[in-house]
Amino acid sequence: MKRTMPRFLSLSAALVTAMFASTTVAGETADAEGCARQFEVAQRVDMESFRDYDAETFRAGHDDRAVSIFASGAAFYGIEAIMKALASHFATREAQWSWVEKYRVVDGCKSAYILYETVYAIPRIGYRARALTGVGYTHKGDHWLAVSDQGTALPP
Repeated sequence: MKRTMPRFLSLSAALVTAMFASTTVAGETADAEGCARQFEVAQRVDMESFRDYDAETFRAGHDDRAVSIFASGAAFYGIEAIMKALASHFATREAQWSWVEKYRVVDGCKSAYILYETVYAIPRIGYRARALTGVGYTHKGDHWLAVSDQGTALPP
């Protein structure tokens, strides 16, 4: 019995360790899948809030330290500066914003990046700009926040 008990305990310890290891991996996978689903919603809300002139929702989806770099090269640091730069968009409510997703990567519950081909048009004045727009996100607490976006102009 003395010889069997240590072997039994060793096997039991190995089994418990394996169970916890598989639970951790399964839990991390489940968390990553949940975060990916959560990201799907967050990025859609981000894009739609801009399209729909919902400044409060747009602001809430950004980290206070976010940076925005327009296709023109103008850079705005912090959500307050970004909101100031976008004030006319939210106030005049005449621009048409559309996008097509080109690329996405979600790193579990840590960070995500998405690339869109975008069109920003103001038909009244004949303005139309195409760009590749990349948006970086961080997972903070239990939600995603945009931390950076950068546009690169494309030919009309």
